[in-house]
Amino acid sequence: MKTLIVYAHPEPESLNGSLKDLAVSTLEGAGHDVRVSDLYAMGWKAAVDAADYGPDASVPLKVARDSGRAFDAGTLTPDVRAEQEKLLWADTVVFQFPLWWYAMPAILKGWVDRVFTYRFAYGVGEHSATRYGERYGEGTLAGRRALLSVTVGGPEAHYAARGINGPIDDLLFPFQHGVLFYPGIDVLPPFVLYGADRMTGEEYRDAAKAWEQRLLTLESTEPIAFRRQNFGDYEIPSLNLKEGLEPAGRTGFGLHVRG
Repeated sequence: MKTLIVYAHPEPESLNGSLKDLAVSTLEGAGHDVRVSDLYAMGWKAAVDAADYGPDASVPLKVARDSGRAFDAGTLTPDVRAEQEKLLWADTVVFQFPLWWYAMPAILKGWVDRVFTYRFAYGVGEHSATRYGERYGEGTLAGRRALLSVTVGGPEAHYAARGINGPIDDLLFPFQHGVLFYPGIDVLPPFVLYGADRMTGEEYRDAAKAWEQRLLTLESTEPIAFRRQNFGDYEIPSLNLKEGLEPAGRTGFGLHVRG
């Protein structure tokens, strides 16, 4: 298996750094090919601007259209092209990051903004009376798997169904469903470590064992059962879930998960 690890933490000696290193050693020890995109070490440029698109940038800048033109023309900047090539190379992508202010770090969001360009990650496929493009279960990156490994400062109870911070599945939904499932990636249930700022040595040893187990079962773990767009669950073109398909009592993001 070929695994890309996208790592977003500024401190190599952090908990996130340790989890990233453990992922590399565990997967390589199991015979996997591993590549790492260490965004801080790479000095990753987070902000999209006209420089990303070279001669294909328009005035005024139109990010979606210009990114697609540059992708088709092969004129995206070398750093963006390199990350797209890594995604096409990989069977599995592991994202290692802390939850900061209820979301991924800005540098990781910037990686998504610049790498997931039009014509690469979206804007592909047939648009017709029965299909609305290849997305949500189909697309350029279909056939790959992804796993979020997330550290959270607060206790697990704060992120439970009735927790004050909101359910962790809801907080991760925009990344898991909106970023990864959109271009066709199957998303595995996340690996979440709570109380990261107060973790003891013994707790870390237990967490490390659990993390190793998750890594060694990447190929056999069932993905989250997100509903696929073009397979009968949604009205087209409204893309509203068809009446009667919602599980009893379920609302919000949970409507888009089967079962």
